[in-house]
Amino acid sequence: MKQIKFFAEILMVFLLLASCNQKPQIGFLMDTTARERWIKDRDAFVEKVEENKGSVIVKVANSNADVQFQQALELINQGVDVLVIIPVDMVVAAGIVKMAKNRNIPVISYDRLIRDADIDFYVSTDAIDIGEKQARFLTTITPTGNYVLIGGPTSDNNSYQLYLGWMNILQPLVDKGDIKIVGSKFVNHWDSDDGYQMIKDIIDKGEKIDAIIAGNDALASGAIKELQQADLAGKVLVAGQDADVGAIRNIILGNQTITIYKPVVSMAYNAADAAIKIAKGKNPSDNMSFTVNNGHRLIPAVLLSGQVVNKQNIRMTVVPEGFIKEQEIFE
Repeated sequence: MKQIKFFAEILMVFLLLASCNQKPQIGFLMDTTARERWIKDRDAFVEKVEENKGSVIVKVANSNADVQFQQALELINQGVDVLVIIPVDMVVAAGIVKMAKNRNIPVISYDRLIRDADIDFYVSTDAIDIGEKQARFLTTITPTGNYVLIGGPTSDNNSYQLYLGWMNILQPLVDKGDIKIVGSKFVNHWDSDDGYQMIKDIIDKGEKIDAIIAGNDALASGAIKELQQADLAGKVLVAGQDADVGAIRNIILGNQTITIYKPVVSMAYNAADAAIKIAKGKNPSDNMSFTVNNGHRLIPAVLLSGQVVNKQNIRMTVVPEGFIKEQEIFE
């Protein structure tokens, strides 16, 4: 009897030690890795979680909301400690959040806000501010003329936020009659084909274009492709976002005016730190007072600032911070 009791006590100690040493397991649901910036987010997030003695299961939906829902179900059934989501579609993602919360799994919304859902934390950049920076830079150069706005898909809350930022700057100039918006549309995908087709349609109608503000660099690159075919590249101002290598090259060539560098490594690190803290039962928003209203409640949030990158400051922004290597730009 004493031996049984002794072995039972040893087993309890073993189980307790195993439980204490168990790594927090974080599920990371991504929209896509087709564009280089998302690879940087993924790598930085995984690195920081592992540095904090956690593990990450990454699932990539390839921009398919139904696939992302199934991937979320898999991670929830595996019993991850925290779910971090870059939503393909914010409505579908709200369903994922509800499903996770029913299993008591906390959720962090990453880069794109999941609206009308009980998320625990939000990490992103200030998209309204980024939109204002894009519009302010172009209107400083060209305060009059015809502008085109290429918004991202409406399934992404950032598309609306960027548009609000653009119009905060443009509307007073539109009201004065200095600027005319000859094209404004939320496209279906964050890709170059949508940017190309929108600009082609406008040029085919015979509209003159002085400036284009695009929701990201992929949309901007599509616009530039059509401008090149119409012999207008370098003659029309173009703003993008994400600081893709291709965008930096276009800026050097004079085909793109600016991009916005988003501190994705800092974003990923903040999300990873928050995920580990939540997994350990700690409050990630200690000593924080910033919140974002997602339509359901006020969500504790970290919103970082984007930075304008133009031909004059490339070597002072994305290069010294290691976001892009100089040989990548000039190869």
